[in-house]
Amino acid sequence: MNSIAQNLFEIKKELPSEVKLVAVSKFHPVEAIEQAFAAGQDVFGENRPQEFEKKAQAFAGRGIEWHFIGHLQTNKLKMVLPYADMVESIDSMHLLEAVDEWGKKNGRVVPILLEMHVAAEETKQGLYEEEILDVLFRAGSFKNVRFCGLMGMATNTDVEEDVRADFGRISAFMGYLRDLFPEYSDFKELSIGMSGDWRIALDYGATIVRIGTAIFGERQY
Repeated sequence: MNSIAQNLFEIKKELPSEVKLVAVSKFHPVEAIEQAFAAGQDVFGENRPQEFEKKAQAFAGRGIEWHFIGHLQTNKLKMVLPYADMVESIDSMHLLEAVDEWGKKNGRVVPILLEMHVAAEETKQGLYEEEILDVLFRAGSFKNVRFCGLMGMATNTDVEEDVRADFGRISAFMGYLRDLFPEYSDFKELSIGMSGDWRIALDYGATIVRIGTAIFGERQY
């Protein structure tokens, strides 16, 4: 079994230098993050508020960039937003408004990605294309969030054509939005691709990939 450092080395060998690697450390102990950090990895993603807060506090002041990548309930904002360098998973208008409101009260502008619903599973969270358009047409009214791009998850399947179709759809929509809203210069991140499909995501213009298992091994529950 490869070490965490070896896994990171192998992935970074294939990853274009302009693509950001978010090491998804959810369910893994602080020691695993230490090993990845020692190997030069400084961007980490978590998907549960309590765990996010605990780990962000444990590494405070050490130059780690923290991404929140899970479903965020509005009553958990105070566990996440003080520490998040980016919230990748804004999946509803209700959450967007709550994050903007928190930013206003706390004097912060929160960098976010809008999570687009593309996967075939209805259980997946996310905004539909028309909802994302609606948000961006009135982006100016959200003074305390910075719209940085889109996040999406492909359908959980081994059928590569289905994964490509999902990534193709989100990538095409991203291109459409960039053309439609050229004034939003920050709106350029496309966070697609996880341990099983990140190489495919690169074909569709991913600027961020979120990799957990391929770095840390199977989750430790």
